[in-house]
Amino acid sequence: IGYYGPRSDEELDETSAGGDDFLARLCHDWEAATAPAANAGARVAFLRTGIVLTPKGGALKKLLPLFRFGLGGRFGNGKQWQSWVSLPDEVAAITHLLTADVEGPVNLTAPNPVTNVEFTRVLGQVMKRPALLFVPKFGPKLLLGSELADALLFTGQRVLPQVLQQSGYRFQHETLDAALRAVLDR
Repeated sequence: IGYYGPRSDEELDETSAGGDDFLARLCHDWEAATAPAANAGARVAFLRTGIVLTPKGGALKKLLPLFRFGLGGRFGNGKQWQSWVSLPDEVAAITHLLTADVEGPVNLTAPNPVTNVEFTRVLGQVMKRPALLFVPKFGPKLLLGSELADALLFTGQRVLPQVLQQSGYRFQHETLDAALRAVLDR
């Protein structure tokens, strides 16, 4: 979903314009690289994937130890939107798209994005741990650089899976609470 670039509260679907930051340009270039296949007659769908929730990798794996020790909290002001999808839905949606009559961009996110504050609160509740701290911007910006830290942690997108749902896909985990309980066996 980096394709859309940093956005505030705007709801984004597959018809929304792309952004112009580094990640948006990278995603645009990846999607443009599919043109030869489409021009040759292949059906091409490019997935714009949200944060995939699994304890075995990605963002959730990195957050779990912090929350276990009571050190979980929001990033910056926490108002940035986080569009996510459970790993079981990611796999099931990709399987669905293999046979669905869909071409072009497909947002592979759950239908209920949340703000970082809400994500932090729900993860804390599911893990039965406090989530009261916050990560100020200066630390990650020193470690990752300003543009990358902003793109990964302090800005977000409120992305909706319009094409995926219109193709008939039904989510197993529509809410963050249900998704976290499922992937964390809680």
